[in-house]
Amino acid sequence: MIKVTIWNEYQEERQYDHVAKVYPKGIHGALYDFLSKNEDMEVKCVTLDMKNQGLSEEILNDTDVLLWWGHQAHDLVSDEAAKRVQQHILNGMGFIPLHSAHYCKVLKEILGTSMCLRWKHDEKEKLICVNPSHPIAEGITEPIILEQEEMYGEYFDIPKPDEIIFLGWFSCGEVFRSGCTFTRGWGKIFYFQPGHEEYPIYYHPQIQKIITNAVRWAKPVNKRNNDYDNVEVKHE
Repeated sequence: MIKVTIWNEYQEERQYDHVAKVYPKGIHGALYDFLSKNEDMEVKCVTLDMKNQGLSEEILNDTDVLLWWGHQAHDLVSDEAAKRVQQHILNGMGFIPLHSAHYCKVLKEILGTSMCLRWKHDEKEKLICVNPSHPIAEGITEPIILEQEEMYGEYFDIPKPDEIIFLGWFSCGEVFRSGCTFTRGWGKIFYFQPGHEEYPIYYHPQIQKIITNAVRWAKPVNKRNNDYDNVEVKHE
């Protein structure tokens, strides 16, 4: 059983009627609705306004894969909470930051770059799989057309990915590395660009399929504890 935690800042769904209309249960609710249908997953949701910002040691210790959606409240996540998440990734927890979570404290710190990019609202996106043999791409055989999406454009200031799984082409002519994997410590990371809060991206069956595949890919092969690090070896 893969223990999945969905973290959402849960701000804009409660502040703006047009966002609430798209995601009446919150973005975390939309993600929960399809992930929880998988018999190999145990899914829970946490939000910024919860105790410890939903990121206590108890919750993280009970998490194999953490999905993260954030946008306007990156700075409200405490440094302490971000460091806890980072340590759990290094110890083997999978991490899937979605859309504007590219700019969250956790990802900026663990990848070590600014994560800056170019953006523009209300564009059509063609999401193209460029690595069809990767497990995250299982069942994705044709380009995915998203009629409305926020354009993300290059240069995207990330370190060289382990693998690029998807490229996004936008109707304004921009292109973007829309699905990238990284490894840090014992943990696997998949950044996935689609998912602007004003558009119903997370109801799209193929987007759901990719995220589901990513959870299975990102689950820990092994986990370590902090006692494993920097220890003296004593031979008898």
